[in-house]
Amino acid sequence: MGPELGELLDEARRLAHQAQPPGLTIYLPGMFEAYGRRGRYPAVSITGPHCGRACLHCAGRLLAPMHPATTPAELLALGRRLADGGQAGLLLSGGGDEHGRLPWRAMLPAIAELSASTNLVITAHVGRVDADLARQIKAAGVRQALIDVVGSADTAREILRLPDGLAGQEETLAACAAAGLEVVPHIILGLHGGQMRGEHAALEMVAGLKPTRVVLVVFMPLKRTPLAGAAPLPVGEAARFIAQARLRLPRASHHLGCARPRGRYRHALDALAVRAGINALAIPSDGALAAAQDLGLPVDFRDTCCSLG
Repeated sequence: MGPELGELLDEARRLAHQAQPPGLTIYLPGMFEAYGRRGRYPAVSITGPHCGRACLHCAGRLLAPMHPATTPAELLALGRRLADGGQAGLLLSGGGDEHGRLPWRAMLPAIAELSASTNLVITAHVGRVDADLARQIKAAGVRQALIDVVGSADTAREILRLPDGLAGQEETLAACAAAGLEVVPHIILGLHGGQMRGEHAALEMVAGLKPTRVVLVVFMPLKRTPLAGAAPLPVGEAARFIAQARLRLPRASHHLGCARPRGRYRHALDALAVRAGINALAIPSDGALAAAQDLGLPVDFRDTCCSLG
């Protein structure tokens, strides 16, 4: 880490601590275990393991560990069982069709019933939605719309396999904001095979929303996907963007999401992110905790999705 990056990280941390009290919140989403704690916010796929797009970075593999619930009856039964078991909430997700749409309309009555009859907090990776559907999702009781944001039309077409590029993303951001859903944008770093391609444009799109919180995630090369052999974004580049995001959005709560490479990469990135004043971090490494200790930051553990804040 050169002096220029170090100075940028320190400036970002200074701004972060001006906006909010110094500290680091650690989240354990899904059913993950770490440091003797277990998450209480499982992910549910309303399409099971199936995805109609087969994005190059995922090929449906990220759906495999999720609880499947592909009919309203299955979702209702699963939600009630999880609520009775002490879960705090659900992250609804799934595989999109060729345009990125998920079968939300069929699931809305079950979502509304769970929202009304349990204490579950319900959030959703909504995929592509229009204004009418966004209003219905809000009315059903979904607390937050989690939306992946990329800034390159080439990345949207080539990696996410969306034929109309960024049009669906733009429609969804506008629709969810107009519906009054809390939008939690997820900026994906290095999605174009480990290369920066439009991330700063994505940051400008997000800044226009004036978000309360923003989640940053990093491309992970996954086995048995077309991008399995790609190298992840260099740690220093990811850390630099994390700091630059703080300079652009000084008052938002910045979160480092669970999607980022593991092992030594995560250890190194987490330490730099904490130095940059990241407010929250999902599924931590020893690097995050050691950096927090070195900086004298109090650490708070929570057993939910990091989007909740």
